Amino acid sequence: MTAAATPAASIDAFGLTDAGRVRRSNEDHFAIATLRKAMELMQCSIGDGSAFDRYRGPDAMVFVVADGVGGQPGGAFASETAIATLVEYLGQAAGCFHNLDVSREHEFLDQLERSVLTAHERLTRGDAAPGGPATTLTLVTLVWPRAYIVHVGDSRAFYLRRGRLRQLTRDQSMGEFMVESGAWTDDQARRARTSGVLMSAVGGSEMTPAIGLVDLAPGDTLLLCTDGLTKHVPDDRIAELLGRAQSAEAAARELVAAALADGGTDNVTAIVARMAPALSTT
Repeated sequence: MTAAATPAASIDAFGLTDAGRVRRSNEDHFAIATLRKAMELMQCSIGDGSAFDRYRGPDAMVFVVADGVGGQPGGAFASETAIATLVEYLGQAAGCFHNLDVSREHEFLDQLERSVLTAHERLTRGDAAPGGPATTLTLVTLVWPRAYIVHVGDSRAFYLRRGRLRQLTRDQSMGEFMVESGAWTDDQARRARTSGVLMSAVGGSEMTPAIGLVDLAPGDTLLLCTDGLTKHVPDDRIAELLGRAQSAEAAARELVAAALADGGTDNVTAIVARMAPALSTT
């Protein structure tokens, strides 16, 4: 259990990945991390310790999933490299969220986008030719109560609020592009063999991060997942499983189990983070 910044909500987070029932190897990776920049006052004789409050700062939680692009060499390497690069970059820039306010949000989002571009550059360094290692990537950085999202590919982020599931990301795929442009209907996109072809991937020939943000609230549940989950478990079932679970771990395990029960044709990864109301300290 990790305490978020004031106004507080305790965050119960858990991630799980599985190779599935068909693939021999798992090209998915995930990470959950906390970034801190703080001075914690242990003892003080000056009576008023409020002078130290400015150094207390918020905690930021980082959630990221990556899915190595199937059919290309080094998918597992690409997803692992992308996540390792993000963790390294954000660790070095951990102070960028300290005293974050609305006027500086664009700087923070620039830092997050830069971390993804750094991962892309690391994968394409010395070999920018198509067909090299590539991966999807969905990153959520939570500086309570705001969640900042950077997204590439067709992994997804959702949040559940009062039983309603909302999708925070949009697939960067051929099917989604054709539907948005009006060339295909949703039904045509579902049936088209090329619908799942990625239009953007970290390490791919094209890479365009999508940026977004949303304010979360106590009682919300955040989900990041790869398409090994969403191709088998419909949104209404995801909402049901997230809503009935008593913990983040239980929810993640039930979601992965549901994907496997429906065939598990792909690697499947889920990160669940539950925003519980803060415990009173009075």
